[in-house]
Amino acid sequence: MDIDYGKCWKTGKDSWKTTLLLAYQSLGVVYGDLSISPLYVFRSTFAEDIQHSETNEEIYGVLSFVFWTLTLVPLFKYVFIVLRADDNGEGGTFALYSLICRHAKVGLLPNRQVADESLSTYKLEHPPDTKNSSKVKLFLERHKSLHIALLLLVLLGTCMVIGDGLLTPAMSVFTAVSGLELSMSKDHHQYAVIPITCFILVCLFALQHYGTHRVGFWFAPVVLAWLLCISSLGLYNIFYWNPHVYEALSPYYMFKFLKKTRKGGWMSLGGILLCITGSEAMFADLGHFSYAAIQIAFTFLVYPALILAYMGQAAYLSKHHHTIHHIGFYVSVPESVRWPVLIIAILASVVGSQAIISGTFSIINQSQSLGCFPRVKVVHTNDKIHGQIYIPEINWMLMVLCIAVTIGFRDTKHMGNASGLALMAVMLVTTCLTSLVIILCWNKPPILALCFLLFFGSIELLYFSASVTKFLEGAWLPILLALFLVTVMFVWHYATIKKYEYDLHNKVSLEWLLALGPSLGIARVTGIGLVFTDLTSGIPANFSRFVTNLPAFHRVLVFVCVKSVPVPYIPSNERYLVGRVGPATHRSYRCIVRYGYRDVHQDVDSFESELVQRLADFIRYDHYKAHGLIDIGNEDDCSRSTASSSEYRLTVIGTVPAFEMEDNAQPQSVSIGFSTVESLSDAIEMQPAGVVERRVRFAIDNDSDSDSRRGMDIQLQEELEDLYEAQQAGTAFILGHSHVRAKQGSSVFKKLAINFGYNFLRRNCRGADVALKVPPASLLEVGMVYVV
Repeated sequence: MDIDYGKCWKTGKDSWKTTLLLAYQSLGVVYGDLSISPLYVFRSTFAEDIQHSETNEEIYGVLSFVFWTLTLVPLFKYVFIVLRADDNGEGGTFALYSLICRHAKVGLLPNRQVADESLSTYKLEHPPDTKNSSKVKLFLERHKSLHIALLLLVLLGTCMVIGDGLLTPAMSVFTAVSGLELSMSKDHHQYAVIPITCFILVCLFALQHYGTHRVGFWFAPVVLAWLLCISSLGLYNIFYWNPHVYEALSPYYMFKFLKKTRKGGWMSLGGILLCITGSEAMFADLGHFSYAAIQIAFTFLVYPALILAYMGQAAYLSKHHHTIHHIGFYVSVPESVRWPVLIIAILASVVGSQAIISGTFSIINQSQSLGCFPRVKVVHTNDKIHGQIYIPEINWMLMVLCIAVTIGFRDTKHMGNASGLALMAVMLVTTCLTSLVIILCWNKPPILALCFLLFFGSIELLYFSASVTKFLEGAWLPILLALFLVTVMFVWHYATIKKYEYDLHNKVSLEWLLALGPSLGIARVTGIGLVFTDLTSGIPANFSRFVTNLPAFHRVLVFVCVKSVPVPYIPSNERYLVGRVGPATHRSYRCIVRYGYRDVHQDVDSFESELVQRLADFIRYDHYKAHGLIDIGNEDDCSRSTASSSEYRLTVIGTVPAFEMEDNAQPQSVSIGFSTVESLSDAIEMQPAGVVERRVRFAIDNDSDSDSRRGMDIQLQEELEDLYEAQQAGTAFILGHSHVRAKQGSSVFKKLAINFGYNFLRRNCRGADVALKVPPASLLEVGMVYVV
């Protein structure tokens, strides 16, 4: 299943109408979490650390902190700087990490190929030609410990996003429902809020498998209604209660607040920081919208509405000091409209929760693509809209944990402390990674990146320090969850690397495969054998084990490597990298199938048919080139390269639209004409050294009878017939079933990680056949013991 993805971030060709429509649609997806923060900010801030007095210095100071925090972090940092650090239009922690990995060799998984750098989405925006960026790049590449530290930093940010996906639904729904306390007695309220919150959470998670596209059209109107509601209430409270509340926007009140409250005021920052909950979603969901759309929606609607909402609450509280023990959003709502506002607030909290849950699914899928998370089942809920996924195991685990948090904490204060720490940890990670992007990718002077890191990092460290002090009051939860998830993800990634290194050192030579024949009792059976391996060259050890125990393999043999490249998407016409393994008579091929970390993996039926089609295109192309029907320039160099290498060179095979052939035709492009041309194929020659790339476009007639009537070469016809006959006979998927064991003399930590941690995860998560969507009837598993 290939889902089309449009590069909607290229707004130069988009009309204002399209941009405004995207801005409206972004309200329900991007700003659901951020827009409901007025429900709990003042309540969490004044929970215990500080008290609201007659002088209003506390409420004015909190309002000043909220205003400048919203202005500096979401507006200046994200809208004007971080959103520009996109990866081909994609945002988020892994987008920054993939950008850094492409500009510097800091990735730990050793399957990087020079051919990957020729992908159209692998583009480097600025060549690394400045001395300063080169020094930083060389320093990073030289120290392996920095590679590990960078990965751990990314994993920490990822785990904190997952923790936010656990805490935000519980806190937002609980806070919205807690508005019932003003309309019910204390006894009834105590026994009503928790069950109602849990019921809404169960319904929310139970509906996840339908996908957001079925109810997504309600999201934007709900958030828009909520923003209009809180801004209208804010204006009413400002003009009715205290028109001079705007004076509190002066930064002078922040210093006055800290001077008076001292330690209590510093600790209350853990509640103030909740005003920017959901800001990371602007960057994480960038791929679904455009930069201009997110910028317009936040600058002209979300930001003013939030400022008015907080000013309105402060204006009301400045004249109602008797509400000292009941500070919250609903006390500032007039009684006549309290019920409609409560309903809209609950709907908005559900929308905000939906956005963070979908974001959690997305980031876990990205982690899995890059080998940093145990395999889980990913269900794509929409065939047309890219990125809408559902992970059953994660969904039900989140639901249970959300309900446990709601029942265990039972108040906004503890939930806010936990959510605030997770939020600031994610923002600190984003600040650190963006600083590296400024140097490595944008080639700006290191002093500029240092200024960015110190300015925004100091603000976030201030809030983070206030959150850490609440460790015993709820902040322990995201820390404990992050430690557990980082351990799981790092152990999985570490074992994946060790398995790859074992395969690399124990692969079998090409000569061994070519020597297998009838004289050794080896039989070739009908059908296609797809041998899945992580190797991009050589014969995997699991295939030698297979042939040793069962001396037969298929007439057509394809070594398939499904690998992830640190780019968000790979166009379908650049996905397949095809080459021969041995001479044409051996009928053995290598196919490297490349996916980006946001790509949708194909189902087995479309994958099998497309793989056969790409093999057929490659066979034709190889035949045309061998017989001099395609002029690719300096053929002598190609021949020498092929003759000196045990592996035949690989070629990118893909289908090209006819209009692209006309627009981009090059002198070396040759169309081999037939009476009926049905498709065009694009072949890119990749030299083993990666120095030369030659692109050839050639026409293909799919009517094999017509080809034969026109005197097509007998060898080509026989090879194509063998391929199609093998496809009709059936396809077998040969996978390795591995057991990993630490070798003798390993450290205690390595033995614990490999023998117990990784093997426990492997036994209790999805197998490779589920991840690759292999039908059980066609599966052949080869047992392998890895001693790493």
